[in-house]
Amino acid sequence: MTRFIALQTDITTLKADAVVNAANRTLLGGGGVDGAIHRAAGPRLLEACRALGGCETGQAKITPAFNLPAKWIIHTPGPVWRGGTRGEEKLLAACYTHSLELAREKGARTVAFPCISTGVYGYPRAQAAQTAFASVRNFVGAHPDAFDIIYFVCFLPEDLALYQKLTESKTC
Repeated sequence: MTRFIALQTDITTLKADAVVNAANRTLLGGGGVDGAIHRAAGPRLLEACRALGGCETGQAKITPAFNLPAKWIIHTPGPVWRGGTRGEEKLLAACYTHSLELAREKGARTVAFPCISTGVYGYPRAQAAQTAFASVRNFVGAHPDAFDIIYFVCFLPEDLALYQKLTESKTC
C-alpha cells in the first residue's frame, strides 16, 4: 500500500530513492528547484545531464543523484502555462507518469516530487496540485506494489495546504 505524504522541506535534503527535478528542456540547470538540485548534487550532475541531450516537455530522464541523499534524480520538464488550452494538463500529467515509470524501472520505493510548473512556468497552483495528485494516484492504482511512499514536497506554505487536503489519509 502506497502512502502519500505532503511536506514542506528542502527536496535536496530528503532521503528518498528518487527525487524528481522540475527541469527545463536542456536539463542543464536553471532557477528554482532545478538550480537547487544541480547545486546540491554537484558538478557531476551537469556532466551526466549533458550526456542526455535534453528532454522534451512531459517526458523524463534519469541520472544518479550524486551528492544528494537520494539514489536517483528524475528530470522532467513541465509545461509553461499558456491559459490551459494548449495541452498543458496532459503534458503535466505526463511529467508525473513518466517520472513514476522511470522510478519503477529502477526499483525506487520512495519518490519525492516538487510542484512542477508552478514557479516561473506559471501553472495555477491548485490546478497543478489536482493534476499531480490524480496522475500519481492513477499510476499507483495500476501498480499497487510499486511504491511505499510518494512525497509531494512543497516549498511554499500555500502549496503545502493544497497537497495536504489532497493527501489527507489517502493511500492506494
